[in-house]
Amino acid sequence: MLTEIALKTGRGETLSREEALFLLTEAELLDLGQLAAAVRNRLHPGAEVSFVIDRNVNYTNICTSKCRFCAFYREADDPEAYLLDIEVIFGKIEELVAHQGTQLLMQGGMHPDLRIDWFENLFRRIKERFPAVQVHCLSPAEIIQIAELSAVSMPDCLQRLHRAGLDSLPGGGAEILVDTVRGKVSPNKIGWQAWAEVMREAHRLGMPTTATMMFGMGEQPQDVVEHLFRVRQIQAETGGFTAFIPWTFQPANTELGGETASGVDYLKVLALSRLVLDNVPNIQASWVTQGAGLAQVALFFGANDLGGTMLEENVVAAAGVAFRMSREEIIDLIREAGFTPALRTTTYEVLQAY
Repeated sequence: MLTEIALKTGRGETLSREEALFLLTEAELLDLGQLAAAVRNRLHPGAEVSFVIDRNVNYTNICTSKCRFCAFYREADDPEAYLLDIEVIFGKIEELVAHQGTQLLMQGGMHPDLRIDWFENLFRRIKERFPAVQVHCLSPAEIIQIAELSAVSMPDCLQRLHRAGLDSLPGGGAEILVDTVRGKVSPNKIGWQAWAEVMREAHRLGMPTTATMMFGMGEQPQDVVEHLFRVRQIQAETGGFTAFIPWTFQPANTELGGETASGVDYLKVLALSRLVLDNVPNIQASWVTQGAGLAQVALFFGANDLGGTMLEENVVAAAGVAFRMSREEIIDLIREAGFTPALRTTTYEVLQAY
């Protein structure tokens, strides 16, 4: 079957679910990586590997969702619970701009009291003060939470936030886009179809988004495959995903617990993502969860992007993982792997090649 799959991917043909499952469960790692690298080279024939200077501002850790895989959330009455003041958020954005940053990634918990006017005011003021910063904020679950608390429809909520200054949506909260899995690990969070509908609506409004996958939570290989094909279908309908980012569940300090998926598992899923999602332009390696060394290897398994410098990140860090890289370190990492570093925007416009 591997020979037939290689011929299909070489011709740019779409894999079937059965072929994808075979690659994930039976193919040798290096064979899978070689196939993914060929597709990566076809879609990105140059040697560039891109990255963005960004900051992840977690505006609150108060969350009613209480996902079993999350070490970050707190109850509202917990002594560690917080909601950042707007001036504190502005101070963090000022530091981002001082580092020549262009992307503000802002996500938090499912706060029970924050309605749409709070976010509209925040985004308007950010745009007034930092007009050049891309406001790349809020997950689909947060959008739906805000809409429900504000008694407005999801499309109206997203449209209002977009008018206020929300430029694009990160793909957080996807986990595994299979409701049997979501019911076990995040029973209070939206189902996969609601996640997809927010993304479709964002794309209809002209807002680019990313898509993600967090795996290694006890799901089955066929669930991983189904997730990829559901992302692929949305992309076929809308063309609005700029990138796909898979990463592994970090079990420390979480209710779910368990073992971290291996580096081999990560590379297999990443490579399969490149093969299945041939209609999504970019595949991002997650050095934030995997570390610099494995992210570097991922560049030979289908990835063409290293995400952001992440001047700040708190959610993964709460699970005991705290990798950090400066712009210079990312540039060195890319060069050491034999590629050309390219600084980009959120929408993958290259600002500078090094």
